[in-house]
Amino acid sequence: MLDIKFVRENPDIVRENIKKKFQDKKLPLVDEVIELDKQVRSLKQQGDELRTKRNNISQTIGMLMKEKKVEEAGLRKVEVVKINEELVHIEEEEAKVSAILKEKMMVIPNIIDDSVPIGKDDSENVEVEKFGEPVVPSYEIPYHADILGYFAGLDKEASARTSGNGFYYLMGDMARLHSAMISYARDFMINKGFTYCIPPFMIKSDVVTGVMSFEEMGAMMYKIEGEDLYLIGTSEHSMIGKFKNQTIDEKNLPLNLTSYSPCFRKEVGAHGIEERGVYRVHQFEKQEMVVLCLPEESMDWYNKMWSYTVEFFRSLDIPVRTLECCSGDLADLKVKSCDIEAWSPRQQKYFEVGSCSNLTDAQARRLGIRARGENGNYFLHTLNNTVLATPRGLIAFVENNYNEDGTISIPEALRPYMGGQEKIYPKNK
Repeated sequence: MLDIKFVRENPDIVRENIKKKFQDKKLPLVDEVIELDKQVRSLKQQGDELRTKRNNISQTIGMLMKEKKVEEAGLRKVEVVKINEELVHIEEEEAKVSAILKEKMMVIPNIIDDSVPIGKDDSENVEVEKFGEPVVPSYEIPYHADILGYFAGLDKEASARTSGNGFYYLMGDMARLHSAMISYARDFMINKGFTYCIPPFMIKSDVVTGVMSFEEMGAMMYKIEGEDLYLIGTSEHSMIGKFKNQTIDEKNLPLNLTSYSPCFRKEVGAHGIEERGVYRVHQFEKQEMVVLCLPEESMDWYNKMWSYTVEFFRSLDIPVRTLECCSGDLADLKVKSCDIEAWSPRQQKYFEVGSCSNLTDAQARRLGIRARGENGNYFLHTLNNTVLATPRGLIAFVENNYNEDGTISIPEALRPYMGGQEKIYPKNK
C-alpha cells in the first residue's frame, strides 16, 4: 500500500505506474483516493477544532463553578453536550470514509522499480543470466511421473481416492529424496546466517490482506469454513505476519529468517492442475527465506537472496537461469521480482522453481511493521524468496540427475541426507 501523502503529491507518477502495469481500469482510483483523503483530513480538522472548543469551554466551566456562577456554568455544559454529540457524528463519518479510503488504497499497485522491464504478462519476462550448462543427454529423459514410477515413488490413484485431483503420495526413495532436499535447503540457509523457523500454517484474514493483493488472495487461498483462518500458500505469509503491529529497533535489523512449511493453493486460473504429474498441485512443501531490513539495504538483499537459490540448485547439479519479471507480471505489492528457473532436459527448456521479490514497505505499511531509529519510527522493507519448493524441485532434480541405466545420481551435497548413497536404483524398470 502506498503512502497517501505520496499519492496526494505525485498523482501523475501513480497514474503512470498503473499504466505500466496495464491496469488502466484502476486509473480512476487516483482521483477517488485524493478526494477521500481530502474528506478525511477535513473531518479530522473539524474534530480537532471541536475538541479544542470543548476543552476551552470545560476550563471556563471550572472557573464559573469556582465563582459559583452555577446557572451560567450549566448553560456551558449544555454546549459541551452538543459538541460531544457532533463529535460522535464526525468521528463515525471519519472512520467510515477512512475505511473506504484504505480499501481503495490497497488496490493501487506499488511503484515498480525503474529497472523493471515493461510488458503485459509473463510471456514478456526477460532472461537475465544462465548458470550451468543446460545439457541434453544422448539418451531419453522420461516424463517425471514415469521416473518416479520406476522407483515406486508416486501414487496418484490413492490420493485421488482420499483427496481428489491435485494431490499425491510420495513413497520410498522418492519420499526420502524429497525430504532430503528440504533438509538440505534448511541447513543451506542456516549456514548463510538465517534463523530457522517453523511458523503457523494458518493465518487470520487481516494478515492475509496485509501480505498479498486481493487478486492473489482469491486465486490462491483456502479458507477454513466458519473461522477467520486461511491455510497459507507460502510461509512468507505467516513469517511477515509475525511482526504485525511491531516496532523493531533498527539496531536489530536485518532480520534474516528461513522457514519451512507445507503450502496450500487453489491454483485457480488458466494453468489448472496437472492430471498426471506433480508439477502443479494443491499441496507442496517449501523452504522460504524472508528478510526485514533498512530501506536503503533492500536492493542489496534482493540480489543476495536470488543468488542463494541459484547457488543451492547448482550444488545439486541443476542448471538454472534468472528471469526478470516484467511490469504486467508483478503482483501489486511487488516493486521488483525475478523467477529462478531450472533446466528440463526432457522438455529442453527452463521451468519455474522459485521466485524472489522486493516489496519495499508495502507489506510493512499494511501490517504496521516499523523500525525505530534515532530520527523516529519508519516502515521497514520486506523481501521473500523461495529456497526450494518441492515436488517441483524434485522434478528438476530427477531429470537432471537421471542416468541412462535408470539410476539417479546423488550429488555430494545431498549424500549426508540420503544415508551416504551415491545413487538410487529403480524398482520397476
